[in-house]
Amino acid sequence: MTTMSTPIRPRARRRVLSAAALLAAAAALAGCSIPSADGGEGGAERIGALYLDSQGFYGGVKKGVQDAADADSKKVDFLESTSAGDVSKESSFMNTLTSSGVSAIIMSAVSTDGSVPAVRQASEAGIPVICYNTCVSDDAVDQYVTAWVLGDPLKFGGDLGTQAAAYFTEAGITAPKMGVINCEQYEVCQQRFRGFSEALTAALPGTVFVANQEGAEVDQAVSTAEQMLSANPDLDGLYGEAGGATVGAYKAVQTRGLTGQVAVFGSDMTSDIAAELADGSVLKAVVDISGIEAGKLAFAAAQDAIDGKTPDEKVVAAPIDLYLPADAAGWTETHPDGLP
Repeated sequence: MTTMSTPIRPRARRRVLSAAALLAAAAALAGCSIPSADGGEGGAERIGALYLDSQGFYGGVKKGVQDAADADSKKVDFLESTSAGDVSKESSFMNTLTSSGVSAIIMSAVSTDGSVPAVRQASEAGIPVICYNTCVSDDAVDQYVTAWVLGDPLKFGGDLGTQAAAYFTEAGITAPKMGVINCEQYEVCQQRFRGFSEALTAALPGTVFVANQEGAEVDQAVSTAEQMLSANPDLDGLYGEAGGATVGAYKAVQTRGLTGQVAVFGSDMTSDIAAELADGSVLKAVVDISGIEAGKLAFAAAQDAIDGKTPDEKVVAAPIDLYLPADAAGWTETHPDGLP
């Protein structure tokens, strides 16, 4: 179970600048000197933050980062934006952050390879880069990234695969046929699938994965899952590698009238997913990394880097939690704002 976050003491002021405001400010400063990194409002420290999305896990990360800043003794101005999975948008904002001389950058990289130039530019400008969840290639991490907050994706998938095996064993299904709704454009999702499949097949060697198709966004995931169910009427289960894939999978099962026949095993808690898990008729288990906790760890790593502290390990482990239907109400109670 995810523990309740400790109370956050208020701080006098924290200002957040949107991407549009930051770009406008950068344009206005053309031809002028750029203020130093500690030259924010009232001498506040300036930190860049980049999110792949504004909802779900990434909404939780944003809250965690900002809660941690509120609890810190220093004043912090966040210069933040959402890349929406667009490497060109990410690059443009990273360039602005670098030219503005922020103290550190917290980011979830869009592309293992495509994000390298922007990360390298920031690092070579002396700006610590803190990744969370997704990052750049291993070589680039070694050279240009100060710390990477990551819940081990093999364990993430493995914990869920072990639970799926327990469910099928109890149901008397020794050779389950599985479909996968994936987000494998990201390496972290490839590793999630590896962990899930290895754990499930270790326990039930007769397991067959009959389909594995992309469906990271809900609308796409619903369509993909419905087609998968139609083409494979003997499926026993679906695995959603991320939140959108999970929602798409259980909605497709319901739409196709297969409740009680096809079990869904999902990833990444949200209020909607928690409600479906509490029902338990389709969604049987969800594995999750708290975005809020990941955000707090990322902010702490950024502050350590700013203070000149070298991390003992580059990868900062984020906690992984497995939720069953009986746990869903507790998650909802401890996340009243719906942010994971």
